[in-house]
Amino acid sequence: MKHFLCTAVVASVLFMTFMGDYAFAHAVTLGDKGYIQEITGMHIFPFLYLGAKHMITGYDHILFLLGVIFFLYGMKQIGTYVTLFAIGHSTTMIAGVYFNFGINSYIIDAIIGFSVVYKALDNLGAFQKWFGFQPNTKGATLIFGFLHGFGLASKLMDYEMSPDGLLPNLIAFNVGVEIGQLLALAAILIVMTRWRATSSFARQAYSANVIMMTAGFSLMGFQIAGYFTT
Repeated sequence: MKHFLCTAVVASVLFMTFMGDYAFAHAVTLGDKGYIQEITGMHIFPFLYLGAKHMITGYDHILFLLGVIFFLYGMKQIGTYVTLFAIGHSTTMIAGVYFNFGINSYIIDAIIGFSVVYKALDNLGAFQKWFGFQPNTKGATLIFGFLHGFGLASKLMDYEMSPDGLLPNLIAFNVGVEIGQLLALAAILIVMTRWRATSSFARQAYSANVIMMTAGFSLMGFQIAGYFTT
């Protein structure tokens, strides 16, 4: 427990020091927002690019994805979980923007931060130890995928996209998100494969998930603070 608390405190300080105000930005730039607000009609390739950029720079999504595959070794298993996550966030992202239904961006981003905490605790076996049961990991991945999709939708709704060409642009953005997700996943798997081959992986995996959980709590704190101060 002492090791757990020390690791969590150090991770929290480092995360908040290096992330700072960027935790509120969520990879949304004024240039991107201005561009989307100005254009009308179908623009497939720009939205492909923006979708990929959003996922690659969306550290909260990447943290959750890292947590999901942390202890998955087979490509079939990884493909199943990533597909469930993709189905979830694609559904709510497209539907949320198209039907103009969203959740306050600070609230949904705090929930996304919680998803990182949940997955880290799951990887640490906390639910089995504390409550004597193991939640359905596939169901949780799909549910959190839906919630992550609302996070993406809230950002696109902030862009105030033109209704002219809305659906094809949304689909293009979503495809871009999937491309970005696959690129991020490929990089994560390369690092994880090398790391798992080391003798220190089992020992370091614990600390890594504590750091991941702490990052999730920090993200929650930033977003909750933003909700009450904005």
